[in-house]
Parts: sequence; structure tokens; C-alpha cells
Amino acid sequence: MATGFFKVPTPQNEPVKTYAPGSSERNELQAKLKEMRAEVRDIPMFIGDKEIRDGKKTELHPPHDHKHLLGYFYKSEKHHVSLAIDAALAAAPKWQALTWEHRASIFLRAADLIAGPYRAELNAATMLGQSKNAYQAEIDSACEIIDFLRFNVKYMTEIYSIQPDSNPGMWNRLEWRPLEGFVYALTPFNFTAIAGNLPSSCALMGNVVVWKPSNTQVYAAHVLMKIFRAAGVPVGVINLIYPSGPDAADVIFKHKDFAGIHFTGSTGVFQDIWKSIGNNIHMYRSYPRIVGETGGKDFVLAHSSADPHVVSVALSRGSFEYQGQKCSAASRAYVPKSIWPKVKELMTADMKTMKMGPTEDFTNFINAVIDEKSFDKLAAAIDDTKNSDLAEVVIGGGYDKSKGWFIEPTVILAHDPKYVTMCEELFGPVLTIFVYDDDKFEETIALVDSTSIYALTGSIIAQDRYAIELATQKLSNAAGNFYINDKPTGAVVGQQPFGGARGSGTNDKAGSMINLLRWVQPRTIKETLVPPTDYRYHFLAQD
Repeated sequence: MATGFFKVPTPQNEPVKTYAPGSSERNELQAKLKEMRAEVRDIPMFIGDKEIRDGKKTELHPPHDHKHLLGYFYKSEKHHVSLAIDAALAAAPKWQALTWEHRASIFLRAADLIAGPYRAELNAATMLGQSKNAYQAEIDSACEIIDFLRFNVKYMTEIYSIQPDSNPGMWNRLEWRPLEGFVYALTPFNFTAIAGNLPSSCALMGNVVVWKPSNTQVYAAHVLMKIFRAAGVPVGVINLIYPSGPDAADVIFKHKDFAGIHFTGSTGVFQDIWKSIGNNIHMYRSYPRIVGETGGKDFVLAHSSADPHVVSVALSRGSFEYQGQKCSAASRAYVPKSIWPKVKELMTADMKTMKMGPTEDFTNFINAVIDEKSFDKLAAAIDDTKNSDLAEVVIGGGYDKSKGWFIEPTVILAHDPKYVTMCEELFGPVLTIFVYDDDKFEETIALVDSTSIYALTGSIIAQDRYAIELATQKLSNAAGNFYINDKPTGAVVGQQPFGGARGSGTNDKAGSMINLLRWVQPRTIKETLVPPTDYRYHFLAQD
């Protein structure tokens, strides 16, 4: 067999298209949105070589237009989960034996398909199914998933190049094997890129995958699966199913060949999964890999030296882009008294200009939250604040679900730094601010560090470099992604590997080699070139 030390294409971050009026990409995307709204998609499960359409049909609706029907998917039952596992294990031997450059080629092709012929469809599916505006869809379901696919190929080759030294007379080698069994990818609604990366990163390293997306992301997940198939991912390598969480868990976490879980979602669900795996540890062929990125109560800490304009924009963008439904979204902020009046003035003026409505209207900055459950939770938090003596709504506070799940961008001023919305994750366009005395900056740093169980993202905004250094040091465990003079969102693959610790997950850093290392297991091989033929060592000889 011919072979070589192959050099993969050097990845570069995918350029973000502007979708400016009159641009070709805007015209193409608007046409695709119109086309997809006019059809009703019938979305099957993908198990092995079969597209399965049985079980309960479940409707899909745009969050911003919940009376409009986008399509149906078929709710998976426990026997579908078993079929998916069987299909994955049947595909494993050939997939694991395929030389790495062919796995690389498949996922490089997937990246180019998204960058080219599937870009408009994947973005439109994300806009319609998850209520992301054109820009938020572009940076997610186009650029970020393209970056994941291309950079992961590079990281794979870097892992394979990690090799030990060899002393004279021997050759030491390190081979990187896929995990023994199958990996379960459990993906969230809020990022199409994450939904694509969790199964594909495992598959790239030679693993086979059972993939369950969030019900509210199935519409775009189906497009991703079409792209994977078009790119040449063999049948059975990635199997797409739609069971309930408990049904999937009851089958997957009791299977002897369960090898790992790649998860993004809530902290509570992840902790329950960890308990289930622990309780069943005696059943497995090997110790499963548990990788999870979970919740966040992400912060912005402003210093008295900060420019109020910088603080205002960081809070408005960091809190309200994609309706605050980012794991990294700013949801609590600490602002000194001296600059709070100006920050409030600037934010109030900006928020008055934020249009809210459907994603198909490109002038809307704010769209709908994902579903009625999220809407009701956010509306209740806003109402509770309006009736509280410990906090007040100072900007926004409106909501309406007659047409879609619309929550107005809302700023809460907390008089108590431990007010509930300063501590608990809401996952919506609600920001809570605590105003502190300028001379209590160090005490406020301690407050930031101790208020939340999470440690995903955070930022310090200041002109004073001593203040920046102090916050960076004191908050070293408070955020896995820390920003200086910026909003705490917008991590880019290849630039800011993403993940947090504490209650925010295992910090295995998606978008880096660190994450891919979790989906392989090394085997050390030592070959002695000229083996000894006498058991006696030199020290045994007589003087």
C-alpha cells in the first residue's frame, strides 16, 4: 500500500459574510428562507443505512412564529436507541481501520460543502428553527462549524505526531486508537456548530457515534446529517436519533460498549448523567470518557477607570445577542457608582433602537427565545423582580407570546448582590447589574468569584492596568474563558479554545487539541532491535 507523511491544508478561520443589502449572500439567503418556509420537511432518523420514519410524529415550529409548521420529525423509542448502537458497533471495524487521511478528507469535504453549496440552507435552517438572525447564524452555522471541521483535522495530525524518544537499540512508538465501543453525542439547541462538532470530532478520531440533538435543533441537525452523508461519512459511523433523554439514558448508560459521552447542556442534566455512569461503572468494557460543557452565570466586572461606552456596548452585545441564549452570555455585571449613570444612559439609548421580531426581517436585532418553557421561566423572573424590594427592572421588562416567544431585552438593578438573578442561570435576554462603591473593587472581585457555582466566561473592563492584573489573578478559577476589555462571548476556534470548570463542565476546550485527546487512547509500542540472548547482566560477572 502506498503511503506518506501527509500534510493537511493549513486551516484559516472562515471569513464572516456581511449580508449587507444588495449583497449576493443576502439575496441567496432570503430566497432560501422563503423556499424553506414554503415547504413542510419530513425528517427521519438516520440509523445505519436506513432512514426510519416510525413512532410519534412531532411538529417543528419557528420560535418567532409558533403557529407556522416547518416540518415533522419522528420521536425515537428505546428500540431505536438499541438499533443505533448496533449500527454504530457494526460500522466500527471498517471505520477504525480506515487510514487517517481518508477520515480527514471526509470532514474537510464537509467543511467545504458548508462553505459553499450548503451554506444558505444550513443558515436558513438555524434562523427558522432556532430563531437566530442572519449574522448570528452566519458566525455559528457557517463559520464556526467550518472552523471546527478544518482545525480539528489539523489538531488530529498534531496528536498523531506526538511520539516518544528512543534509546539506542530500540524504537519506541505511540499509536492513537479510537475508544473501544461507541460515543454518545448529546447536543444543545443554541449552536448548530456545537451540534455538528460534538459527533464529528469523535468520528474524526475513528470513533462511532450515536447522536441525539435537542428537539428544538432537529431542523438544522437534519441538514448537518445530509452534509455529513454528502461528504462521505459512511453509514453507521454517525447515527441520528430523537429519543427522550430518559429513554436514551436507560439504554445507553447500561450498555457494556458505552465508551464516552460528548455533552453540551445544563449542569443538572450533566450531573445526573455522571451519577448514572458512576452507578453503572461495573457494566462497562472500559472507563467511559465524560466530557461536558454545561451552564454559566457569566460576568462583566467594570472598574472605575473603564470607558462607559465600552462597558455599555460589551453589556448590550454580550447580554442580548441571540437573546442571551449563549452559554457565554453576560448575565451579571458589576459597575462602579461613578460610571453607572452614564452606562445606564448609553444602554437605555441603545436598547431603544433594538428592533425585535422574526429572523426573516434582517433589520431585527432581537428575535424569539427558543420555546414556551423558556419564555415562561424568563417572564416569571421579570415579574418576580417587579414585585421585589431587593431589585428593580430599570430597562425593558416586556414580553409577549401571542405570535412567538418574545422577551424584551431587560436590565435588572439588584440592590442585593446575591439577588436570585445575580446567582441563577436564566438563559435569556435578562441582565442583572449590581452597582458597587468605587473603593470596594477588591471586595467586589471576591463577590464575583463567590456568587455563582459556574466558571465559564467573564471579563474585566478597565483602563487601569493594575486593576486588570488584579482581577485576572484573583478570578483565575472563575472563568475558563476570560476577556480583557471585551464582552465575554465570541470565542473563535483556533484562537480561544472554549470551556469552563466548576459547575460549567470539564473544561476540555472545544476547538483545540485538548478536546480531541479525550476521544483517543494511546498505546505504547517498544520494539527491541537486537534482543539479548543471555539472561546474565554484566554486574553478575566475577571480578
